[in-house]
Amino acid sequence: MPQAIEEPKTQETVELQRPWNVVLFNDDVHTFDEVILQLQKATGCSLERAVQITYAAHTEGQAVAYGGCLERCEIVAAKLQEIRLRVTIERG
Repeated sequence: MPQAIEEPKTQETVELQRPWNVVLFNDDVHTFDEVILQLQKATGCSLERAVQITYAAHTEGQAVAYGGCLERCEIVAAKLQEIRLRVTIERG
C-alpha cells in the first residue's frame, strides 16, 4: 500500500494553525460577579471556569480567558470590552 506523501508545512500554514489567546487583565473597577458574568457571556464557559479565570486575573494580574482562532478571539474580546474590561489578544 503506497504511503501518503505529506506536504511540508510552510511558515504561513504553521502561523494559521497556532491558537490565539484572549488575555484578561485585573482591574479595580469591576466586581468579581461582573467579570464572571461577562466571561460566561463572552466565552460560554461554565460558572466554575469563569470563577477560575477571574480569580487568576485577580491574583496574578492577568489570565487567559479564551483560546482559539483569531476571528473567535476577536469576538470574545469585543464582548469582554463591552463593560470596559481590559483585554488583549496574543499568539498562544
